[in-house]
Amino acid sequence: MEGIVHKIVNLNGINMHVAEKGKGPVVLFLHGFPELWYTWRHQILAFAALGYRAVAPDLRGFGDTDAPSSITSYTCLHVVGDIVALIGSLGVNQVFLVAHDWGAMVGWYLCLFRPDLIKAFVSLAVPFRPRHPTLKPTEGMLAFFGDEYYMCRFQEPGKMESEIAEYGAASVIKKILTGRKPGPPILPKQNPFGNLRDIDNIKLPTWFSEEDLKYYASKYNHNGFGGGLNYYRALDLNWELTAAWTGVQIKIPVKLIVGDLDMVYTTPGMKEYVHGGGFKNDVPLLKECVVIQGAGHFINQERAEEVNDHIHDFIKEF
Repeated sequence: MEGIVHKIVNLNGINMHVAEKGKGPVVLFLHGFPELWYTWRHQILAFAALGYRAVAPDLRGFGDTDAPSSITSYTCLHVVGDIVALIGSLGVNQVFLVAHDWGAMVGWYLCLFRPDLIKAFVSLAVPFRPRHPTLKPTEGMLAFFGDEYYMCRFQEPGKMESEIAEYGAASVIKKILTGRKPGPPILPKQNPFGNLRDIDNIKLPTWFSEEDLKYYASKYNHNGFGGGLNYYRALDLNWELTAAWTGVQIKIPVKLIVGDLDMVYTTPGMKEYVHGGGFKNDVPLLKECVVIQGAGHFINQERAEEVNDHIHDFIKEF
């Protein structure tokens, strides 16, 4: 991590931790759950070497950034407000945006609300999903996937935090980041992450070391999972707040990169949406959808060099 500069920036009413390296056009990296700026360690070094200013914050509720206690502090308007203020603090008018998982969902909202700030967007794992005009997100997920679907299980304040505490941060992060089961993730109400002994026996992949796991665990042990889980708890509130954007297209040049084993990509109906014309209709400037064979959800870590090449090939056009 040599040469990465860390700073705390006060913006939008919170203190945000930001990691960055390099000089040149800004590439802004937004992480997902349960991750941190650290998920972009390979990208920060690579893009700084390519002549870019790579910037990766801990989003609100994560890592060394403030974590307000109220669920209502985690709406898309709050989080996008943080990113707009962050871009302003960088002294630039526009950035290249690269985002993964929940960061990608924030990225889609950013493109929806403030397209003037984004030159081009590379979304990892998560395509744009338009707002359903009549069906709240949690109602839809409950109907389609049942009450053990992971986003449904995350809804009750404190419940998942206590279940995670029984396993410990390191075990839960290890289980999630090494999981490769396709399809919608299910967390049973008994032993949601499986047998602790089985988790202990999981051999870490080459792309995720014990040192990486210790870094993640140290931050979550200190700050907890509540901030990250509150993003899921604000899903229905986001739906209410974004009624005015129903049917609005994303008018930003976009590239999607996804692993063929990704849990989002293999959720029923997603491949049909991505490749069947629906995605292109909602995102008319969509340039390409790259499907990387044999890759799972945490693709920016698992296939770092390949993903970096795909990102660079796209943004260098602008």
